[in-house]
Amino acid sequence: MAQRHHDLTDLTAGPVSTGDALAGYLRGQATEFLRALRQHRETGGAVSNGSSGASAGGPASAEVRVDAVRALRRSARRISGSLHTFRPLLEPEWSEGIRPELAWLSGTLALEHAYGARLERLLLALNRLSGAAPVPGQPAGPVGSAGPVGSAGPNADDRTAAHPATPDRGNLTVGAAKAGALLDRQLTLARTRAHSTALQALGSSRFHAVADKVAVLASEVPLTPTAPVTELRPLAKAAEERLADAVTVLPLVTAGSPYNAEALIHGLSPDPAPHPQDAPWHQVRLLLRLHRYACEVVHGRSTPLDVRLLAAGEALDRHRDASEASSAAAQAARTPRIAPATAYALGVLHADQRHEVEAARYAFQRSWQKQTIGAP
Repeated sequence: MAQRHHDLTDLTAGPVSTGDALAGYLRGQATEFLRALRQHRETGGAVSNGSSGASAGGPASAEVRVDAVRALRRSARRISGSLHTFRPLLEPEWSEGIRPELAWLSGTLALEHAYGARLERLLLALNRLSGAAPVPGQPAGPVGSAGPVGSAGPNADDRTAAHPATPDRGNLTVGAAKAGALLDRQLTLARTRAHSTALQALGSSRFHAVADKVAVLASEVPLTPTAPVTELRPLAKAAEERLADAVTVLPLVTAGSPYNAEALIHGLSPDPAPHPQDAPWHQVRLLLRLHRYACEVVHGRSTPLDVRLLAAGEALDRHRDASEASSAAAQAARTPRIAPATAYALGVLHADQRHEVEAARYAFQRSWQKQTIGAP
C-alpha cells in the first residue's frame, strides 16, 4: 500500500527528507514558474486590444495563456507556502522578502476567475431556486478574448475548471431575472477590473522583480548552513499540528448537524463585512493547503494524498465559494432603489448560499472525523 502524504510521524515511512529535498522541491517549482512565464510571453499574454479584450494568437494561443497563468499561480502558491513552513531552514531576509510578493501575485491572478465563477454559481442557483432548467452553455473564454486571465479558481489548485450549464434566464420569474441581471452587471464589472489589474500586474516592475528572484531560486536556494542535513519532518509535522489546532476551535458539534439555523443569524446585518462565522473556516482551509504542500516536500508530489484529506479540502473549497457567493448576493441586495421582487429574490439567494455553507461544514466535519480516527 502506497505511503500517504499525510503521515508525517512514521520516520521509517520512506527515505529521510532533509534540506536538500526542500531545495530540490523549490528549484522544481521555480522552474515550473519560469516555464509558465515563458509560455505566457510567447503567446502574447500581455497584449490587449482595448475594450474588446482581444489578443494576438487566436483561441489556441489564448488557451495556452490560460494554462500558463494557472501554472504561475500554482507554482507561486507552492513556493510561498513552502517558504512559510520551512522558514527556519532558509535565509530569513530573502525568504521574508519574496514570500509576500508571491502571495500578492497569486492573489491578483486569481481574482478575475473568482468573480466569473461567483456569477456563474449565483445564476445557476437562481435557476435552481426558480425551478428553471438550465441550457447547455459555452466554456468561458480565455484571457485576451472575453474571459479570465486564469480559468482555475483560487482554490482549484491542480484541477481544471469546469464550466456548468449557462442559466436560461427566459424561464426565470421577474424578480429572479432582475436579480440575475443586477448580479451580472456588478460581478462582470468587477471581473473586467480584475482582468485589467492582472494584465497590469504581469507587466509591472513589481512582477519582473518577483520573476527575477524566482529565476535565481531555480538555480540557487538560499538555505542556512545547517539546512542540507536538517530533517524536514518536524517542521512539516508542526504545520500539521497548526492545522489540527485550528480545527479544534471550529464548531464541529454544530457542523455535525446537516441544518444549522445559525447560518442566518447575521443575515439581515447592515454590516457588509464577511460573515463572522466564516473566518475560522477560511483559516483552516489555508492551513490545510500548507499541510498539503509540506507533505509534497517530504514525500514527493507523486505520492497520493489520503482521500479523506482530499474530501476535507474539497468541502472547504465549497465552503469558501458559497460564503463569497452569499456575500455577493447580500451586497447586491443593498443596491439602492431596487424593486421589492428583486430584493426578495436576492434574499432567497443569500439564504440558499448560507445553507450551502452549512452543508459544506457538515461535509468537512464528516471527512475530518474519518481522517482523525482512521475510519474506512
